[in-house]
Amino acid sequence: MTTAAPPKNTLAHWLPGLQVLRAYQPAWLVKDLVAGLALTAILLPAGMAYAAAAGLPVLYGLYATIVPLVAYALFGPSRILVLGPDSALAGMTAATILPLAAQHPAHAVTLAGMLAILSGVMCVVAGLCRFSFITDLLSKPIRHGYLNGIALTVLIGQLPTVLGLPVDGANLWQAVTELAQGIAHDQINGTSAAIGGFALAVIVACRRWAPMMPGMLIAVIGATILSAGFDLSSLHGIAVVGSLPEGLPAFQIPWVSWQELRTLLPGAAAIAMVSFADMSVLSRTFAQRSGDQVDGDQEVVALGVANIAAGLFQGFPVTSSASRTPVAETAGAKTQLTSLVGASCIALLLFAAPSLLHDLPHAALGAVVIAACVSLVEVRSVRRLWTIRRSEFALSMVCFFGVALVGVIQGIFIAVGLALLAFIWRAWRPYDAVLGRVDKLKGYHDIARHPEARRIPGLVLFRWDAPLFFANAAVFKAHVLRAVSDAPTPTTWIVVAAEPVTDIDVTAADMLTELSHQLQHAGIQLCFAEMKGPVKDLLKRYGLYTQIGLDHFFPTIGQAVDRYVETTQVAWHDWDE
Repeated sequence: MTTAAPPKNTLAHWLPGLQVLRAYQPAWLVKDLVAGLALTAILLPAGMAYAAAAGLPVLYGLYATIVPLVAYALFGPSRILVLGPDSALAGMTAATILPLAAQHPAHAVTLAGMLAILSGVMCVVAGLCRFSFITDLLSKPIRHGYLNGIALTVLIGQLPTVLGLPVDGANLWQAVTELAQGIAHDQINGTSAAIGGFALAVIVACRRWAPMMPGMLIAVIGATILSAGFDLSSLHGIAVVGSLPEGLPAFQIPWVSWQELRTLLPGAAAIAMVSFADMSVLSRTFAQRSGDQVDGDQEVVALGVANIAAGLFQGFPVTSSASRTPVAETAGAKTQLTSLVGASCIALLLFAAPSLLHDLPHAALGAVVIAACVSLVEVRSVRRLWTIRRSEFALSMVCFFGVALVGVIQGIFIAVGLALLAFIWRAWRPYDAVLGRVDKLKGYHDIARHPEARRIPGLVLFRWDAPLFFANAAVFKAHVLRAVSDAPTPTTWIVVAAEPVTDIDVTAADMLTELSHQLQHAGIQLCFAEMKGPVKDLLKRYGLYTQIGLDHFFPTIGQAVDRYVETTQVAWHDWDE
C-alpha cells in the first residue's frame, strides 16, 4: 500500500487521518477491527503499568492511552504507528513530577498533565519550524546510554512494588539502599512477590515460546483472578488497584504555579527530545516497510498534538511504542482505525465495567514494567561500541551513569552536552594530510599512509577534512605553516585540497586573509582545488575570492598540479601523470 505525501500546507497534510477516511477501502475494515482488538490486549496492561511507574494512579494510564490514540489517528502521517505511555517516558515523568508532588496523587496528576502539554507544545513548535533534525543530537551511543540508565532506574523503582516493600527513595542510591534494608529485615510480602513473579514468568514465557500470545494481558488477567479468588488483598495485604471511577476522561486544564512551570520546563524539553527522536526512527522504519512516505516534521507536530490532548484530558507524556506498533502490524492493521478501535475498547471498559480491574494486583503491573525495562536494555550494542570505538562507548557510559546516578533528566542533558563537545572536539582538530602521487594508484594520497608517495619540488598539496570555522581556524593555519616548513624542498605553492571543506565562517575567512598575506610575504602562493560552489560563494561574499586570485582556484588537484608545473617549469623527470 504505497501512498504519496499530500501537498504541504493543505488540510490533508495537517489532518492525514481525514485523507485516509476519504480513501478508505471496505476490504480494510475487518483487518483493522481484528488488529484493534489484538492491540487492546497490550494497551490495557501497558497503560496502567506505565502510569504506576510514573507515580500516578493507574486510571490515568488508561486516559493517556485513549486520548493520544484518537489525536494521532487524525494528525499522524503514519497509518499504523501506535502512541501511548512508554516505559522510558514513565521514568522521566516520575523524575520530574514526584519531587514537586510531595506525596499528593491529585497534584501529581496535574503536574503530569502540564508536563505533557509543555512537551507537546515544544514538539509542535519544533515541527512547524522544521526542527526535527534536532533529534540527530541523540546519537546511538547516547540513546543506548540513557535507555539503559532509565531501564535500571525504573526497574529498581518497580522492585519494591513487586516485593511489597515500602520504599520511597528519592534517587537510585536511596532506592537501592532502602530495598536492600527491606530485604535484609525480611519485610518482603511473599504473596506479592509470588504474584509478581508469576506475572513476570508468564510474560517472559509468552515472549520466548508464544510471541503471538498477549503475554501482558494473560499475566494481568491471571493475577487478577488469583487475587479475587483467594481474597489476597484482605488476607495477605497485597496492594490492588481498587475501585475506579466510571466514565471517560474529562477536559481539564492542569493549572500549576509559575515556579512549578519553570521547574517542569527542563523535563519537558528532555521528554520532547527523547520522544520524537525515538518516534522519528520508528516512524521511518514502518513507513519503509509499507511503502508510505512520512513527513518527519509533520510526525513531530502530530506527536505534539497527541501530548497536548493527553495533558488536557488528565493524561501524561506519551510517545510512539516500539512494542505495541509491531502488534498492530502483525495483526494486519491497515489504517489508523486500528488505534481508534483500541481506544474505543478501553473507553468501553471504563464506561461499562471498571469494577473488573478492582482486584488487579500492583505487583502484576510492576512485573509488566520490569519486563518492558528488560526489553529496553542494550547490552550487545554497548559491547560493540567497546570493540569498535572506545570514545563512543565512554559517551554511552557517561550517559548511563548520569541518568542512573545524577538523575534521568540531568543525565540526558549531560550526555547531549558531551556529544556536542565531542563533535566540536573532532571538528576542532580534524584529520589533515599532505598528499603525494603513488605509483599505480590514481589520484593523490596521504604521504603518512604511503611513505613511498612522490612529491613535486616546491609544491605542497594539503588536505583539510572538516569545515573551517572559529574553533579550528587557528589549527588550520598552524598545520598549513607546519606542512610548508616540513616540506623537503623550499615551497613556492601550497594547494589546499578543499573538497571536504563544506563551510567557511567569518573568523576562518579572516584567518585565510592573514595566512594569504603571510605566505605571500614568504614568496608562497596559496591556492585551492576542488572547492565546492557554495563555499566559493562565501569567499566571494567575504572578498577573498578576488583577493587570493581567480586563477588560484582549480576544479581538480590534477589541474592545479599541471598549472604549477607549467608556471614554475619545475624539472622532475620521474613525475608521471
